[in-house]
Amino acid sequence: MPTLSIVIPAYNEEENVPLLHEAIRKVIDPQQIDAEIIFVNDGSKDRTWEMIQKQSAQDPRVVGINLKKNCGETAACDAGLRAARGTYVMTMDADLQNDPQDIPAFLKALDTGVDCVCGTRVATRGKGDNFIRVASSRIANWVRNKLSDEEISDAGCTYRAFKRECVDKLKLYRGLHRFIPTLLKMEGFTVTEIPVTNNPRLHGESKYGVWNRLFKSFRDLLAIRWMKSRLLGYEVAERIGGTQT
Repeated sequence: MPTLSIVIPAYNEEENVPLLHEAIRKVIDPQQIDAEIIFVNDGSKDRTWEMIQKQSAQDPRVVGINLKKNCGETAACDAGLRAARGTYVMTMDADLQNDPQDIPAFLKALDTGVDCVCGTRVATRGKGDNFIRVASSRIANWVRNKLSDEEISDAGCTYRAFKRECVDKLKLYRGLHRFIPTLLKMEGFTVTEIPVTNNPRLHGESKYGVWNRLFKSFRDLLAIRWMKSRLLGYEVAERIGGTQT
């Protein structure tokens, strides 16, 4: 079993796949991190799957999963998480805006005993994105935290790492990849944040804007709010009888 599984959903990222693979390799090889790299092609219309196949042929640590059609980031993320075998599991964007140089920091944070580590781009957001994207992200974060009673500074950042048992407890529905930290807290897991680098996108086009950062996810946010309000929250005071194991 590898120490780390890196799950990377990819949609129309043919130019970025080989660059990201090389960037990850340059981090995990010198650090001697035993890892598998799982690229999930989410029904791309370009040569993304061909590029994944090429990387897999060159590096046995690269696992490729090809979805039959475009199903969205949550579905691609879930497919990768279910295939992951590592003690720790990480999710990362394919656009190179998440910097693989931050991987050791995630592992170091997990070694402190926390269950989930989320990246936050608050300090570096303006370096990799335009004003509209930064503003829409900040507004979306404020609304999400207000309605879900959370304190996650950058819920839109999908650069995260978890212990294996966290993945086993996750039940994702369309659009809920944005709320993984909240879903894990609802299961009793501990969540923390670390600052991460936010690089500018060099190739391809962003799949996110004001519409899907705030308005499109509003219904999902209401679902999360409802789920939190219906948590059972009981404690067993005493138990007698039966066979104790």
